[in-house]
Amino acid sequence: MNLSKRIYTKELLDSDDIPFPDIQRNMQELGFINTWLGGHKITIAGLKQFIGNKKEIIVCEIGCGGGNNLAAIAKALNGKVSLKSIGIDIKQECIDFAKQNPANNYPVEWIASDYSKVSFSQKPDIIFSSLFCHHFTEEELKTQLQWMKANSRTGFFINDLQRHTLAYYAIKWLTSLFSRSYLVKNDAPLSVARGFTKKEWENILSAAGISGYKIQWKWAFRYLILWQHAGK
Repeated sequence: MNLSKRIYTKELLDSDDIPFPDIQRNMQELGFINTWLGGHKITIAGLKQFIGNKKEIIVCEIGCGGGNNLAAIAKALNGKVSLKSIGIDIKQECIDFAKQNPANNYPVEWIASDYSKVSFSQKPDIIFSSLFCHHFTEEELKTQLQWMKANSRTGFFINDLQRHTLAYYAIKWLTSLFSRSYLVKNDAPLSVARGFTKKEWENILSAAGISGYKIQWKWAFRYLILWQHAGK
């Protein structure tokens, strides 16, 4: 696999005709992967860079899937900050799974919609995405970043994959051995091939007219991208 350039092959999960049990299995395994490969830790680290002295926050995840990231946040904050969570996903099946996921035993508003069509009565303090951006083209990401900026009161952050040969073959090997989901086996390595380098992220952010951001490399082969409104 030549990863010098980004791959644009669509992931199976982006199809519209996936049976609910298959999506359910996919969401369960992604939650496990994010827990054991440190994805949730990166999301929590990103959030904590925005909280500061806030006593209450509204957090919104776009592309929330089964809600495992929001559950990890609620567990990490453990009532120390008053938290309102919003999870948005375009797939009704993902929202249905999130509603019945026992990990999501906290107050949360679930919205089945294209994120760009959602209007907030009160804007979230923080908007974030995790393993979501690589599903989009660069032009689509430009619009997405502008939406996150316009709809957040404090700022936004992104937790997504670095395109790297070692990451590609490591996740391909791990999922071939341990996954029971054909979606995960196909999409996990493909997600890495659809990911971005740091330079590509810099170009996308520049095209979106966003400056003053931070890009932090995180193990294992992730980028944490943060942007904050001035004075917030």
